[in-house]
Amino acid sequence: MVVTAKTADGKEIGKEERHYHPQATNCRDTKEKYGAQWKTANIRDTSIQPYKPKTETIEFDLPEGVRSADVTVDLFYEGVNPDNKYPIHTITKKVSLDK
Repeated sequence: MVVTAKTADGKEIGKEERHYHPQATNCRDTKEKYGAQWKTANIRDTSIQPYKPKTETIEFDLPEGVRSADVTVDLFYEGVNPDNKYPIHTITKKVSLDK
């Protein structure tokens, strides 16, 4: 997931990228293990589950004088290679500090 915040004139305020996937370990330490040579067990599942809402909080510092931003959230499926990103969903909303 990539979250990008931009001002009304298109200047980028901030950008944050998060990855969601199950993490595997050999249960003896907290280091991640991959491959057939390791006996692994899932210790923590940070993946996005189907049909279950997930709430995230992402904060950006606004420059002085800026009261609103256009926030875009791009959700990707990442294949085996990190260069293989397949877009799933994109949404853009205007967020304002004014009521």
